[in-house]
Amino acid sequence: MEEKNNRADKRILLGSLLIGFGALFFLKSLDVFDFNFTRIFFSWPFFFLVIGLYLLLNTNRKTLGGILAALGFIFILPRIFPSIDYNNSVIFAILLIAIGLYIIVNQRKRTETENDKFGQINRDIIDDIAIFGGGTKIITSENFKGGNITAIFGGSEIILKGCKLAEGTNVIDILAVFGGSTIVVPSDWNVVLNVTPIFGGFSNKSIKDPNKIIDTSKTLIIKGLVIFGGGELKTYF
Repeated sequence: MEEKNNRADKRILLGSLLIGFGALFFLKSLDVFDFNFTRIFFSWPFFFLVIGLYLLLNTNRKTLGGILAALGFIFILPRIFPSIDYNNSVIFAILLIAIGLYIIVNQRKRTETENDKFGQINRDIIDDIAIFGGGTKIITSENFKGGNITAIFGGSEIILKGCKLAEGTNVIDILAVFGGSTIVVPSDWNVVLNVTPIFGGFSNKSIKDPNKIIDTSKTLIIKGLVIFGGGELKTYF
């Protein structure tokens, strides 16, 4: 069921993008406005817009997705309508507001307590964000349920050797943009990779221990999107 929903969400995103592209070309053919293809589609605002829409439609990181999509939409308008122009002070103000909103909303959602000593975090759900940086985190949990990993121009190593997987299906949702993450899991975990790479990749370097029995009643699904980035899954014994 999880994989079916994931594929459906990706089709919705693709369909939405095609509709948007088609609308732009239609308006251009009617001479409603003129635009340069490369000026729009190969720009950082368009990049933010696509990433934001993906997060809104395909993950539970609605706040980050909404902010990125809004930024992309705001800053792509001058590329579509040349009459619209933002000066540097307006751009700076918008970016500050966006960052402030994300920090406030994200902080309110953090209900788990963290113990940062020696890089250890005690909780059942991970929410790791690495932007222009990163590090190594050792997760300890008796009932690990997955979570979110975001790497934008940065990366992190998530070590789950101190964890026991929760019953049923658990999901780690990854977003890597010009960055990447390494996830280290116990060799007896049942792990399913479902990561979509675009100009990137996510490799499976896990090795199963033949002396251990895989508990199929507990599954970890690693899904998400990797754009101009990478990542890998490893195991420890």
